[in-house]
Amino acid sequence: DCIEGRVQQVWFRAWTLERARARGLRGWVKNRLDGTVEAVFAGSSEAVDAMVAECWQGSPKSEVINVTVDPADDPGDGQFEQRPTD
Repeated sequence: DCIEGRVQQVWFRAWTLERARARGLRGWVKNRLDGTVEAVFAGSSEAVDAMVAECWQGSPKSEVINVTVDPADDPGDGQFEQRPTD
């Protein structure tokens, strides 16, 4: 998923990490150099759909203008994590 808007320097990644772990999701979130945030969510379809819907709201100081959903490779086992910017 690609999240666009005012989503960097507004606690968006940490908020996503907290919300995804609370839903029991696997995957990751990271800032991209183009100013967007990229995330991969894996888990039950209900939990993934709910997380994507939450991304439209975002963290309290964010202003999300678009969420693009694309299929992705399964991130494997492990906890949801925050990755470095690239």
